[in-house]
Amino acid sequence: MEPHNHSSLAEFVLLGFPRVGHIRGWLFVLLLLAYLFTICGNMLIFLVIRLDAALHTPMYHFVSILSFLELWYTATTIPKMLANLLSDKKTISFSGCLLQTYFFHSLGASECYLLTAMAYDRYLAICRPLHYPAIMTPMLCAKMAAGCWTCGFLCPISEVILVSQLPFCGYNEIQHIFCDFPPLLSLACKDTSINVLVDFAINAFIILITFLFIMVSYGRIIGTVLKIKTIAGRKKAFSTCASHLIVVLIFFGSIIFMYVRLKESYSLTLDRTLAVVYSVLTPLVNPIIYSLRNKELIKAIKRTIFRKGERANPTQH
Repeated sequence: MEPHNHSSLAEFVLLGFPRVGHIRGWLFVLLLLAYLFTICGNMLIFLVIRLDAALHTPMYHFVSILSFLELWYTATTIPKMLANLLSDKKTISFSGCLLQTYFFHSLGASECYLLTAMAYDRYLAICRPLHYPAIMTPMLCAKMAAGCWTCGFLCPISEVILVSQLPFCGYNEIQHIFCDFPPLLSLACKDTSINVLVDFAINAFIILITFLFIMVSYGRIIGTVLKIKTIAGRKKAFSTCASHLIVVLIFFGSIIFMYVRLKESYSLTLDRTLAVVYSVLTPLVNPIIYSLRNKELIKAIKRTIFRKGERANPTQH
């Protein structure tokens, strides 16, 4: 069936950040700097881990994949936000809106699964150190990473199909900073209770199950760490997973309030605030958290920079 039979709207208007007025330029600069830092920071971590043989371990393998994922995660929303801040015409096509929603949720679901895989890796390393090398092999790491991406990109398909079948026949202004399921459902001129129920079931399964698994893993990790007799030993053991736990709490803390709720009415201010947290703030702080709290990664970055400097000046000794 043709898409035009389902929707009389060819495009939507993304209102983005309303009532910014004269600070629009400053907001653009701030968002642009955040995006550039996110791109540079995550790209640096990804390349350093791939180039430095000392970091070719399962833990850093997953960190590099997370950084690579964040590059695409931010690319689905922030460039359009920047364009809308400069343009008076803040439109996005119907198909473009659905594609943005699909890729944003696919990459978000992939991140949920990836953070769970990272928690399992830390659980094995701390709670079962003798079996860790035999269990967490390069082949298993590759399979887990592939599974995270595959499951992530399969999850939102049913939601996108259901939304694409809804009629949008009037008001076309999306009260959000990017296309997403909740604001799209509020524009449909048809009962969307089935869509809300499906969204809730899928989001609750992905978000709550993965978050529960992560918390159980860290519960066992903390229990094992507390059994270590020396303070230095406990500090060393927990330092390997502290960065990951901080990222988990920031990311899941925002998306749980945003997506695990069974209702059709939404607080626009709260939604925009939470959207900024999980779409801009989390990818921005990830490189900071992983680099500042990880001495081994900082050393690897310095080794990589100095090695490139030596190659650029081969005659200097």
